[in-house]
Amino acid sequence: MSENCNHDCANCAKKAEGGCSGDVDFRVPANAKSEIRKVIAVMSGKGGVGKSLVTELLAVAAARRGLKTAVLDADITGPSIPTAFGVSERAIADGEGGILPCRSQGGVGVMSLNLLVDDPAAPVVWRGPVIAGAVKQFWSEVSWGEVDVMFVDMPPGTGDVPLTVFQSLPVTGVVVVTTPQDLVQLIVEKAVRMAGMMKVPVLGLVENMSSFKCPDCGHEHRIFGESKVRALAASHSIESVASLPIDPALAEAVDAGLVERADVSAIEPILDAILRI
Repeated sequence: MSENCNHDCANCAKKAEGGCSGDVDFRVPANAKSEIRKVIAVMSGKGGVGKSLVTELLAVAAARRGLKTAVLDADITGPSIPTAFGVSERAIADGEGGILPCRSQGGVGVMSLNLLVDDPAAPVVWRGPVIAGAVKQFWSEVSWGEVDVMFVDMPPGTGDVPLTVFQSLPVTGVVVVTTPQDLVQLIVEKAVRMAGMMKVPVLGLVENMSSFKCPDCGHEHRIFGESKVRALAASHSIESVASLPIDPALAEAVDAGLVERADVSAIEPILDAILRI
């Protein structure tokens, strides 16, 4: 396939001319000791909207329902999943050429670059192909075991790593994260359209930082503007939506590695949509 391919096979001139079969399978086999039933990518077209938080809350909610849950941290240059789950030990080999994921106190399997390096604070100065290769290794070389649902915390944008995840992993569906600002909404649409190009359904839309409730007067403030999540979801025929308020207590819990103690009720509609497929 050409390096200039836009992966939109339905409207591909080269395919029409016979220059591309359009049926190339780039998927990478999972580790022999992995049995993963659903892979859910959590993404956005923009950074700083809360993809990692949504990934963490979804994983916590799934684990509380008794599901065998895992998180693959594909944000190689900005990994934060281990910190939120209070996982600080290094990942170890399984004795047969694979790597064992670390486990949170609640039993969530976690794999992140921060679990493999000597200094988690050291910057990852890698080019795109190397970063994409690391993500594929997290899939193929980690002995995940039996997993009902794996959440993939994606880096921002629609570049190398998101494309690698869509092409290399059997992604079941996508959860897109946004915030109320108009600029963010515009960029988030890129992520929704990318999922469409890759023929992966968007199962839910989460609006983070939707409001802030004053602890003194109880008034709800729309700091970043009025909510647009339902209008955006309707424009793309996305049925399941959720709104997450700004919650200082949640932020403190994540920083302290205690995300598994968080209230996950607001994210439940998205998990319901994931489990329906």
